[in-house]
Amino acid sequence: MPKSNIFFVKSPLNYIGGKYKILNQIIPIFPNDINNFIDLFTGGGNVAVNVKAQKIFMNDNLIYLIDLYKLFYELRYNKILKYIYNRIEEYKLSDDNIDGYNRLRDEYNTNRKPLDLFVLVSYSFNHQIRFNNNHQFNNPFGKYRSSFNNFIKNNLENFIHRMQSLNIDFSNDNFECFNFDFLEEYDFVYCDPPYLISTGTYNDGKRGFTGWNSNNEIMLLKILDDLNKRNIKFALSNFLIHNGQINGILKEWISYNNYNVTKIDSNYNNSCYNKKILAQTKTIEVLITNYKTDFSYIDINTDDRNLFFNMEI
Repeated sequence: MPKSNIFFVKSPLNYIGGKYKILNQIIPIFPNDINNFIDLFTGGGNVAVNVKAQKIFMNDNLIYLIDLYKLFYELRYNKILKYIYNRIEEYKLSDDNIDGYNRLRDEYNTNRKPLDLFVLVSYSFNHQIRFNNNHQFNNPFGKYRSSFNNFIKNNLENFIHRMQSLNIDFSNDNFECFNFDFLEEYDFVYCDPPYLISTGTYNDGKRGFTGWNSNNEIMLLKILDDLNKRNIKFALSNFLIHNGQINGILKEWISYNNYNVTKIDSNYNNSCYNKKILAQTKTIEVLITNYKTDFSYIDINTDDRNLFFNMEI
């Protein structure tokens, strides 16, 4: 499995499915020379800000997230920090003041000031971003657990400085609406979509934004096939197996096109499980590419689950 000792910048956002912990495995698999890098489902931005490319496109259909990134990119860090501390003082925010948190949440849902979203996330439960069907931010207060602490502050500073050193373009298109027409040979598309066989608050379709189902999966795979026909390189992160369930759509697509599959060590399983339970709950995360790399692959052209699990059952 590929690993790297490069220092990576961590996003200040605790985004579900974030790739920071496995950047040292996936970044080395990316091409060495990239002109335009497309992060189609940018999420927390961990991949986008750590890739070496002439130009980076950060796209996500959550417009409020993209609005926040635009301010991170445009404003000086000290100005952003001053705004955050002013909000903390104005609303008397702390890890036990739920009233102040709720008042700021109401303010954000009324006026949609992007930096208010970041302040809210700093004090919300598990530092997560969540909206309801009316696009109202509704993540509850993280009592006695969440605050704008030094860890988040340091990540924010590093993230902003890294962003502002890059050439970035922002968009909030749904993946099927993104315009790939301008891409050429040395451009690269990375996709980290919601994982079909792992339903969470980000892909259940109940949060006011488009969910993720088999039709979306098939549509994305067709887009990647079209890129492949144009000799444009891509990489796709996904679960091949989750809780013992195989993503059949993905497996068939890989097999038919003979794409390359690299297993990612994401350590989702509890090491205390016995082998039988582990086999039933096994999760295998992979990076699928349409180009050869120097790393080992999984041969998915088999019905033998033991190959996937890499153990005796």
